[in-house]
Amino acid sequence: MRFLLVFLVVLLLAWRWRAWREAKQRDRQASAKPRTTEMVICLQCGVHIPVQEAVIGAKGSYCSAAHRLAMEP
Repeated sequence: MRFLLVFLVVLLLAWRWRAWREAKQRDRQASAKPRTTEMVICLQCGVHIPVQEAVIGAKGSYCSAAHRLAMEP
């Protein structure tokens, strides 16, 4: 009887440890998702570019300085 009780306790601990490990792995995968970047549209050609790479002009955002100069003489 003692052997059965010890076996059940060990089995319960192994089951809880496995569930904890899987939950930790799911949390790690959920937090590893890539973050989104805000995008803007070039007023000259219509291409979408990240805000950090955009050339900002008086009328809006552009993908390059050449497009800004073409639209804003």
